[in-house]
This record gives sequence, structure tokens and C-alpha cells, in this order.
Amino acid sequence: MADPIEVPPAGLWDRMKADPQYAPEHLALEAVRRLGPEARRWADRVRQQRPGIGSDELAKVAVKKFVARARLSGAVSGAAGLPGAIVDVGVLAWTQARMVLHIAAAHGVDPEHPDRATDLLVLQKVHKVAEAARLALGVAAGRERLGGAVSAPLGRVMLRLGVRLAQMAGVRAAKRMFAKVVPGAAVILGTWANSSATSDLARRSIAHYRAAQPGPQPGSPQPGGQPTARA
Repeated sequence: MADPIEVPPAGLWDRMKADPQYAPEHLALEAVRRLGPEARRWADRVRQQRPGIGSDELAKVAVKKFVARARLSGAVSGAAGLPGAIVDVGVLAWTQARMVLHIAAAHGVDPEHPDRATDLLVLQKVHKVAEAARLALGVAAGRERLGGAVSAPLGRVMLRLGVRLAQMAGVRAAKRMFAKVVPGAAVILGTWANSSATSDLARRSIAHYRAAQPGPQPGSPQPGGQPTARA
């Protein structure tokens, strides 16, 4: 049975609603702050429990866990209509960010380093290159400090927020997102779209952090079962 689904914190939702254009950047920044330490503790704990486990094998443990969570989130919120679909893509993007940070930790890459927010935005295809992601993160961080809010109608804000979060979560086809409001089809489509998008992201993330990992070849045990420090 999959672990309980954790939704993005209320404060993050408030920031994303106030600044929907930069919702993915706000989510990435908060994920590294809040989930990075958790990912590090998880990797350390599993290595202590399973001495000699290889980085790829450890990453697969995380992938299995979070793909199951993504599948469950699609089944739970898929039948809740359009507002539920918006919540669902937010939950999915948050679950995926947690998975990516766990994969980074599995490969000895520091999940708490600010560069992981850049990685999230590129791996989740919000931005094509790291430089664009860093620039957008800087803008979002500045807007976060100012605490500004948009003045657009709520319906428009929520639609924009849903589109941006769907882009981050990998649910890019509009018919996928909006079909989730159709009774009956919603649960099936939500479950498939979430698990498929998350599995694709997992493959990209493992390839990325495997290449970034110094030391032994991919899949080989780390000396002493400990991760190699890496920004």
C-alpha cells in the first residue's frame, strides 16, 4: 500500500495563487527548503539499513515509492471536478519534486543545495536550460520577498495556476487535464496520466544525477555505504 499523500503546504498555495505565473518556481524553491533535508535523511537511513546498496538501486526504491503516490493522487482527486484537477496537478508536482530530490540524494548529490531548484525546473521541462531556470527563480524569490498579489479575477488566476502546475507535472495535453472533470473517465485518466508523467520524470532524473555523480560507476556500492558530497 502506498504511503499517505502529502499536499503542498498552505503557505505555498497562497504564494502560487498570488503569483500564478511563477507557480513552478515558487514550488521548486519551497521543495528544496522543505523536502531537501528529508531526502538527505532518507538516503542516510536506507544506507545504514542496507550497507553497500548501489546508487541506482537506492534511486529505484524512491521511484517505486513516489510513482505509487502519484498514481494514488490521480485516483483520489480525479473525480473532484476542475478545482480538484488543479489541486491534483499541484499535489503531483509536489510529489514529483520530492522524488527528484530523493533521486539526487541517492546519487550523492546534495538535495538541499539551491541548484536543485534549477534542476527541478529543467527536469520537469518548465525551462529548457539551467540559465533560464535560474533567472526565473531569482524573479520568483524577489516577488516572494515583496509578498505581492495579483489583482486578476479568481477564476482567471486559478486557470493560470492550473496550466502552470500541469506544465510542471508533465500533464501537457489540455484534454488530459480537463477530461479529469468528466464523470467516470476522471479516475482512470488521472491515475494513468500521473503515473506515466512521474515515471518519465524518474528516468530523466536518474540519467541526470547518474552523470553528475562522481566516484564509482553507476549502480556500484559507495565506499562505506556513504554518499559522496556534491553540490
